[in-house]
Amino acid sequence: MTGRRAEDGLKKRRKAETAGRRAEWIAALLLRVQGFAILERRFKAPSGEVDLVAKRGRLLVFAEVKSRERMDDALAAVTPAGRRRVSAGAGMFLARRPDLAACDMRYDIIAVSGWRLRHIKAAWIDDA
Repeated sequence: MTGRRAEDGLKKRRKAETAGRRAEWIAALLLRVQGFAILERRFKAPSGEVDLVAKRGRLLVFAEVKSRERMDDALAAVTPAGRRRVSAGAGMFLARRPDLAACDMRYDIIAVSGWRLRHIKAAWIDDA
């Protein structure tokens, strides 16, 4: 019985991973249509991570992408801890890319439910 549960759990994780990658692809497409260049996808650092880093002119966007069956659930999935993780990841990204330090910065949420999108610009301000 335990093996079956582990197998079911693995299937659920794979399905969630696939849905997350699809949502990030859709979100990146949305940003590109808005004139942004995608600088980084799934940026990871010891202190945090950012799903998408995009740039348009002097504006640098750090986007958190969430995918759920219901749009409200996708939006609710961006927790204060998640925001801190993205902010920390943004700081590490800028430490590695000092050429972008003079850019204006914005933290966005892109929620995906099926093919529906909700883009919340300037979803939070980094307190650091």
